[in-house]
Amino acid sequence: MNTEKILVVDDDVNICELLRLYLEKDGYSVIIVNDGMEAISAFQDSKPDLVLLDIMLPKLDGWQVCREIRKTSDTPIIMLTAKGETFDKVLGLELGADDYVVKPFDAKEVVARVKAVLRRSGVAPADTVKEVRYDKLVINLTNYELRVNGEQIDTPPKELELIYHLASNPNRVFTRDQLLDEVWGFDYYGDSRTVDVHVKRLREKLEGVSDKWTLKTVWGVGYKFETHD
Repeated sequence: MNTEKILVVDDDVNICELLRLYLEKDGYSVIIVNDGMEAISAFQDSKPDLVLLDIMLPKLDGWQVCREIRKTSDTPIIMLTAKGETFDKVLGLELGADDYVVKPFDAKEVVARVKAVLRRSGVAPADTVKEVRYDKLVINLTNYELRVNGEQIDTPPKELELIYHLASNPNRVFTRDQLLDEVWGFDYYGDSRTVDVHVKRLREKLEGVSDKWTLKTVWGVGYKFETHD
């Protein structure tokens, strides 16, 4: 379980609460403020392990907050921005931001970025690595990496979370509804066909890789990651 403290700075209350839910679900402690002046005070008082920092803020914008933090601290900063222009991204990184996420974003992607930045900065403990290994297959949820035959395969976060969940519970059958609940979580508003689509895409990446495991359909029930002796 994570114990790191995350400072979330955004004037959109809904975004703050969404990030709080996801971060706390992963075990992080979360502090929320809604303007730039509050952000600097909260940073000094709480000494967070990482800052999620919106750019368009009341009183002081994210650039100014980033500058102020960097005067005294190298605490990791991930910028949240609705602007996609290269200039903004470059400016943020030049001011000392460690990463940036463009809105609208998937909250789970933000959590993955938080984990990656904390790990790179040496804040995250080594024992938080989530990885499963099988013949010719490595699924790493800490780095969000899928490796097949030693080669990294580009995989969207949700596909990777799905195969990690199945492979972490070998030979257990999951219904589509279970997978929607356990992998997609409370933010999901679709239907069970989404699971089928993601399994189909995973099969395109994994079919025939090894005879020691299979991503198998259990007709009338759901799916399982089946291992073979």
